[in-house]
Amino acid sequence: MAEHPFTCLLIDDDIDDQKIFAIITEEVDDSVICLFANDGVDGMEKLESCSTIPDIIFLDVNMPRMDGIECLKKIKKSPRLSGIPVFMYSTTADPITVQLTKELGAKEFIVKPANIIDLGNTLARIFQKEKNPSLKF
Repeated sequence: MAEHPFTCLLIDDDIDDQKIFAIITEEVDDSVICLFANDGVDGMEKLESCSTIPDIIFLDVNMPRMDGIECLKKIKKSPRLSGIPVFMYSTTADPITVQLTKELGAKEFIVKPANIIDLGNTLARIFQKEKNPSLKF
């Protein structure tokens, strides 16, 4: 029986950011399956209805309908979803927001990089670490 593929879910209302994220993900690790949700409401609907949950979630902070902080709270309150590592992924990087998301259970806060090389390096590091948790970095 084949092991299920490593999947990530990006919850982000910016379609251009979704496209860039997908391209870079494929370049740094073509074995990672990337799924997308357009805001927190869409993300929670997908997470609650899917038969297999993603291995990792990247979550934007500023989104309509349900922002990333509210979505993070819901993910961490759900017994089914609470163990998924959540990486905040946003242009917003004020210290209060960063601290709050970490207190709510986010594994890391990633400021959206200004260039694709930095994004690629960040994603490569995260995918390698999350796919091989026993490795020390």
